[in-house]
Amino acid sequence: MSTTQAAPVLTEEAVRQFVTRWYEALDRHDPVDEVERFLASEGLVMHFPEGTSEGLDGFRSWYDAVTHRFFDETHTVASVDTVTTGPDSAEVKVVVNWQTSVWTPPAARSQWLGFDAYQTWTVVVENGTLRIRTYTVDGLKAMPGSAEL
Repeated sequence: MSTTQAAPVLTEEAVRQFVTRWYEALDRHDPVDEVERFLASEGLVMHFPEGTSEGLDGFRSWYDAVTHRFFDETHTVASVDTVTTGPDSAEVKVVVNWQTSVWTPPAARSQWLGFDAYQTWTVVVENGTLRIRTYTVDGLKAMPGSAEL
């Protein structure tokens, strides 16, 4: 009788691909139920410049707000570094370049925003897939010519 072991889920390459897929979903403004598949079902805490969201309900509120405010979004992953890893979790440092447009009524024109975002994530394995449990924007560095966030 032979036994087969499943390939490890929590590898550096898997984490890198997961981070990229997350930002692709955000850029497309995928429906919230599809984006939630990236998130842990329990213990979710996300620290954004505009505030902290907790749990899936908190994420839904944040996502609704940002998808109605920002458009033409582009996230370009600059680096993904796995700092520590255990059998079911990893701390990950992410640097992403985020460019978007925003329109604040009644302004005659939209404004361009561009930032390098420095982040720390905790990624966990839940039901055999990677999920974000904590997501912290540690800092933002504005690109030349960017409007303020």
